[in-house]
Amino acid sequence: MAVLVGIVVLGLAWFATGFRVVQQYERGVVFRLGRVRGRVRQPGPALLIPLVDRMRKVNVQVVTMPVPAQEGITRDNVSVRVDAVVYFRVVDPVLATVDVQNYTFAMSQVAQTSLRSIIGKSELDDLLSGRENLHRGLELMLESPALGWGVHIDRVEIKDVALPDSMKRSMARQAEADRERRARIITADGEFQAAAKLSQAAAMMDDTPSAMQLRLLQTVVEVAAEKNSTLVLPFPVELLRFFEGATPRAARAAAGGAGSEPEAEAGEEPGTAAGPKPVPELAAPAAPVLPPPRPDHAPAPRVD
Repeated sequence: MAVLVGIVVLGLAWFATGFRVVQQYERGVVFRLGRVRGRVRQPGPALLIPLVDRMRKVNVQVVTMPVPAQEGITRDNVSVRVDAVVYFRVVDPVLATVDVQNYTFAMSQVAQTSLRSIIGKSELDDLLSGRENLHRGLELMLESPALGWGVHIDRVEIKDVALPDSMKRSMARQAEADRERRARIITADGEFQAAAKLSQAAAMMDDTPSAMQLRLLQTVVEVAAEKNSTLVLPFPVELLRFFEGATPRAARAAAGGAGSEPEAEAGEEPGTAAGPKPVPELAAPAAPVLPPPRPDHAPAPRVD
């Protein structure tokens, strides 16, 4: 009986030592005397040979690994700082256990070097707006070493692109200038359409003069509806044009009346134009006339 009890106790100890449980999100790689067993243990209970078998569990869940921010210079010579995130999972536990010492650390280093490489090959506009192509390119760069390690890359994304302050100000000015250009184009287009509509309206009013009068009365009604003390009465443009055309004729008539010649003097033939009268020349002052000397040699009177 004592021997039987001892055998049972040793069997239970052996069973307890070799009994393992593999979780649903894990796979078990068994090493028997240092060699990998071909069959990977699936989720559930697994029985090992004590002191002979050793099992290493590998997590097959999707790993979210942030890539540290990497500084680089783009192809158009702009200094940027880019960080990303990589989603991957183990598809071959044997390769992930045997061929690489630490697949998580290896994937982190490969992701950093690939990110720096993709920064140098891209332009700033691609990093800011064309990220889908960069994601695919970065994923292809990571797939090559990951397949040999039994790792599958699910997704790679660039999280943030940090720019220098000077570049941010330049981009802000560029965006402001572009917005202003678009605003001016829209305003000019609106003016063009408004001018076209006004031209059509003017042509219609020109064909029907009563429409102009109706429009004038409507404008008066709109102004009077404000209950103002001053009534603004629009003045027809045609009347202004009439006055403008009549003003030069009146001015020419007035200028012609002021510059008419005087009537011909008596003795002149009618119809002869009187030319300009010559200006009389100034005669030189005459010398004083002295009286003849007297016989008695009397002194001549003084002549001033």
